[in-house]
Amino acid sequence: VQLQASGGGSVQAGGSLRLSCEASPKNLDITRMGWYRQAPGKEREFVAFITRGGVTMYADSVKGRFTISRDNAKNSVYLLMNNLKPEDTAVYYCAAGLGVITSALTNPHSYTYWGQGTLVTVSS
Repeated sequence: VQLQASGGGSVQAGGSLRLSCEASPKNLDITRMGWYRQAPGKEREFVAFITRGGVTMYADSVKGRFTISRDNAKNSVYLLMNNLKPEDTAVYYCAAGLGVITSALTNPHSYTYWGQGTLVTVSS
């Protein structure tokens, strides 16, 4: 299983970026996909998740600014990030979990597969 993330870049505060992540092969039973991020010198933190049925949840720090969505047919997940702040600067990782959900989807252990990360830099 491979997750390919893209869409990172450098923007000024207040700007927007859209991250994409595609899982392959396509015939996977992906029941949840999520985004995490890791800022320099900090631990990886939860950003958002979405289930196959469309249930979503966001970290408080991004609520109202970020929107997660997915295309089940493409096994892809997206993260639209608006009103970006310098504190959003981090490497963003997508994650996917297969089969039955057995733990909280904010817990990174709920995800088996991880993408390589894409860097988002927000300048003030």
